Amino acid sequence: MKSVAENGRAYLIGEALLGVGNELAHVDLLIGDKDGPVGKAFANGFSNLSAGHTPLLAVIRPNLPPKPHTLLVPKVTVKNMKDAGKIFGPAQAAVAKAVADSVEEGIIPKDKVDEWVIVCSVFIHPQANDYHRIFQNNYSATKLALTRAMKKYPSLEKMLYDKDRAKHPIMGFKVPRLWRPPYLQISLDAPSVENAQKIISQIPGSDRIILEVGTPLIKRYGTKVINELRKTAKDAFMIADLKTLDVGKVEVDIAYEETADAVVAAGLAPPETLDAFVYEAKRLGIYGAVDMLNVEDPLGKLKGMNIFPDIVILHRGIDQETGRTLGLELIKNLRQVFSDKKFLIAVAGGILPETAKEALLEGADIIIVGRYVTQSKDPERAIREFLELTPLMRKDIDHFRVHVE
Repeated sequence: MKSVAENGRAYLIGEALLGVGNELAHVDLLIGDKDGPVGKAFANGFSNLSAGHTPLLAVIRPNLPPKPHTLLVPKVTVKNMKDAGKIFGPAQAAVAKAVADSVEEGIIPKDKVDEWVIVCSVFIHPQANDYHRIFQNNYSATKLALTRAMKKYPSLEKMLYDKDRAKHPIMGFKVPRLWRPPYLQISLDAPSVENAQKIISQIPGSDRIILEVGTPLIKRYGTKVINELRKTAKDAFMIADLKTLDVGKVEVDIAYEETADAVVAAGLAPPETLDAFVYEAKRLGIYGAVDMLNVEDPLGKLKGMNIFPDIVILHRGIDQETGRTLGLELIKNLRQVFSDKKFLIAVAGGILPETAKEALLEGADIIIVGRYVTQSKDPERAIREFLELTPLMRKDIDHFRVHVE
């Protein structure tokens, strides 16, 4: 690597979290030229002190700083001398030693040690007590952060691959996204929160499952039922079947406030309502779906919309189940007519395992099932029938995944 910066206008960024318990270390750092943005930040931090967050030079021991010179910034407010001792001690020495070892090992080029500076933020828990672990974790985290910075980690490919697989350890739950179909959507339509919770408790673990908070459930309890069901299934993707016909923006906002991951509007709604509905869903970062129940010309309906939905639901409806096919040819028609759009196709309406497999083979992304599961004496067995339909449905997403750099 010839230089971090070109004409002093760029820098590299590194981050690492290591350890467990109160002594865990979380390091964020910038490395760059003295005459660039990092150099200015270094000088400003060094001269503009803040109570409880006073920056200090990293030193291997008193009177021996590493090169590149490194400014250590405490993230957590230092309130007393006991807190200060953890910073002006194991953390300070750990960061300095990591910088020096990174130079020795060639992670940082030796010919740049007088041209670059480092600004390093460290997290020291107020209840951390073990100085050896504080040193070890901050040393390793700093060295890893430097390595990642110099390698420009993560790569674009790594970020895109892991963004929907990852779970933040402190947040404690996974943020679900529909990034790798097919999925099985279980419609919780019975107007009983206790019944819905009972069904959820019998669902086998699988990343292929979506929970639909059905219209009857929402009409009885309001959208607050979404948050209530989160207590039973905190990692689940939840789609609120609002069947919106009017005031699209308002209904999206209400469901969003109760943590819905997706919302459904009725395709019978006016185009301007559907546009407002989908726009608001996209603005808030959730999925906007349009249910084509009783829509005579789904293709025409979609063509009349200015904002394309994330999900199109081909739905016969409960009253039309007898003597009518699923209309699977429409799946291919949608793909052909809207080949320039990125969207998912869901199929619903009296779905059984045999008809579900046909729909999946025709290109459906989501299979929506209701009574076959929710009225079954053994919901788990009924769900597994669908999960065994195709090789992709059988392939759970994250099992046996190992984190690598």
